[in-house]
Amino acid sequence: MKRVFLFVLDSCGIGQMPDAADFGDVNVNTLKSCAATGKLNIPNMLKAGLGNIDGVDYLPGEENPAGSYARLQEASMGKDTTIGHWEIAGIVSPDPLPTYPQGFPKEVTEPFCAATGRGILANAPWSGTAVIEKYGKQHMETGDLIVYTSADSVFQIAAHEDIVPPEQLYEYCRIARQQLQGKHGVGRVIARPFVGEPGNFKRTANRHDFSLEPPKKTLLDALCDAGMDSIAVGKIYDIFAGRGTTEHVYNKSNADGMAHALHYADVPFHGLCFVNLVDFDMNFGHRRDPEGYAQALNAFDAWLPSFMEKMGEEDIVMITADHGCDPAYEKTTDHTREYVPLLILGKQVKTNNLGTRTSFADIAATVAQLLGVHLDTPGESFWEGIV
Repeated sequence: MKRVFLFVLDSCGIGQMPDAADFGDVNVNTLKSCAATGKLNIPNMLKAGLGNIDGVDYLPGEENPAGSYARLQEASMGKDTTIGHWEIAGIVSPDPLPTYPQGFPKEVTEPFCAATGRGILANAPWSGTAVIEKYGKQHMETGDLIVYTSADSVFQIAAHEDIVPPEQLYEYCRIARQQLQGKHGVGRVIARPFVGEPGNFKRTANRHDFSLEPPKKTLLDALCDAGMDSIAVGKIYDIFAGRGTTEHVYNKSNADGMAHALHYADVPFHGLCFVNLVDFDMNFGHRRDPEGYAQALNAFDAWLPSFMEKMGEEDIVMITADHGCDPAYEKTTDHTREYVPLLILGKQVKTNNLGTRTSFADIAATVAQLLGVHLDTPGESFWEGIV
């Protein structure tokens, strides 16, 4: 196999995992909530076998699916972007990354304030849009940074672009990233720039993630070590702290990410193109907008055939997710602990129900085998089941 395209539909979970209640999630199902809107129209992913996956009884099955499919269970102790992507790339994390439901302690905030010369506002779990609505005016008046977290392992810094230009905000994030190690080693430090006036603030596309470096070698590292291409599209580069990529490009939107994928479909590379489409999570999951989420899935589905037309004889396409973010779940606006789908397409891919797999890392093990590179991972390859 020459090229593997791996798409992460960020947060597109398909039903709660057995331990979901331990994570505070009860009766959560991201895709089912989208289907319940009556707006979901995804014939191409249904043709690929999405409705045939274990437990997806709320979508119609396909008599002759176009590829192989599976339900993936997360083996890591988390439900966040970093741990989910690390597991997709071969690392299972038995211990959760630190979270701060009561806000950050003084041993975190005081060194940060001393290093930046700025005070902080909020310092608690918040919705990203609600926190700038609450503190945006005060931030503009004082120059203090809006620092907040969520149920995930994140240290987020919001600032108005007229008060703190994005490059300055990124520098503050680098300071935080350097400080937040060891027991306070959060998965991501996130820059959250916004613009506008009080009562009409809007976050911009200049978000930037500063991730903790993966603790072990990932699939991306293995590909680079073997001299192959490892192309990161969207926030993949940030999630892996820039490690293990030979080329990267950021997305301004899902549409932008799909355009980048079309570009790489015309490029004769040898290796992996790893694509994250974050709008599902950022714009619709966290904002609890099931209709918007459904329509975003429709847009990806409508685009998919034009992408598949560019696939060569040996190309493989995988479509999956990294966690859930049920847009109809009213208890919180955070991620939800869910199984994720896996669809596998390609001219040489046979039809097969791969059942329920015990780890996202099975993807890494399979891609490594397909591309002929060595990877030490607890994942189990399903290569023999698809070709």
